[in-house]
Amino acid sequence: MTVETRAVPTRRPSAAAVPGARRGTTTLRSLGLVLALTALVLVALTSVWVGTQGIPFTTTWTLLWNPDGSETSVIVHDYRIPRTLLGLLVGTALGLAGALMQAMTRNPLADPGLLGVNLGASTGVVVGIAFLGVGSVLGQVWFALLGAVTATLVVHLLGSAGRAVATPDRLVVAGAAVTAVLYAFNSAVLLLRPRAFDQFRFWTAGSLAGRTSDVLLTVLPFVVVGVLLALALAPALNALAMGDQLGRALGVHVGRTRVLGAVAVMLLCGAATAAAGPIGFVGLAVPHVARFVVGPDQRWVMAYSMLLAPVLLIGADVLGRVIGAPGEVQVGIVTAFLGAPLFIALCRRRKLVML
Repeated sequence: MTVETRAVPTRRPSAAAVPGARRGTTTLRSLGLVLALTALVLVALTSVWVGTQGIPFTTTWTLLWNPDGSETSVIVHDYRIPRTLLGLLVGTALGLAGALMQAMTRNPLADPGLLGVNLGASTGVVVGIAFLGVGSVLGQVWFALLGAVTATLVVHLLGSAGRAVATPDRLVVAGAAVTAVLYAFNSAVLLLRPRAFDQFRFWTAGSLAGRTSDVLLTVLPFVVVGVLLALALAPALNALAMGDQLGRALGVHVGRTRVLGAVAVMLLCGAATAAAGPIGFVGLAVPHVARFVVGPDQRWVMAYSMLLAPVLLIGADVLGRVIGAPGEVQVGIVTAFLGAPLFIALCRRRKLVML
């Protein structure tokens, strides 16, 4: 008697299903974070060392730990260190805001300023300069923060009008409408008040120069709260990446997640714009690099964005000092030149994917 046997095809387990493979992937990602942190430390030391006044690296290193009150020591501690720390803070905020905005809207070309935060901050500065005579950088920071908060609230109110939940599409449309109105308002005010335009044009170029430790301490609490809030939302955003219905099935409160995400973007992008002016392409480009390295997991994307964005921003600031010597080129201009080719490449890739 012959018994017929049939081979049953076995399904090969994926790498994600193998514990060893998962541990190996986590190890590589952790190693990448260490490398990114090392790059950030190196670019920060370069920022403290390089400037319009040439100071030997050995002297900079000695004064970094042992200030002696000399003119060179004042340059290092009162100008270059606060400038570098502000670049670290602004870069972290922009990178994390970009990752959060792209995850919330499920749009790889989304920018942190899509909710009208940048134009809101600019409007606050315009109003402060043109109508209230605000001339100090610290005063402009507070008006920029107020403008960013107001614009974000208006966008969310418009995006949720008539519905219980503000969907990403409605928020983007509302943000575009508010941005157009604010841009027209700013242009009209600046054309009618040339003196205000002379002050505003230096702020709107985006720069880390001339910012003291007072500006850093002013925006620090907003950035810290925004970072904690964004990191707390990462697991929920992973669930929402598969769709709102599946996210609800997994226990995610969609409306609350989007509201808290908008608040985090407002705090991060508003504080960064208030401190350094509108700086483009950092929040757009860095999350793409992070996703290319670690995949779609928002927890890793946010962690990498927090490190890679300040590397890009501080590096662009150092490059602006080098190519503009004995003066300097504002960091917002340098990031635009570096980010424009990447933005074009992303648009072309997006077009090919859609086709």
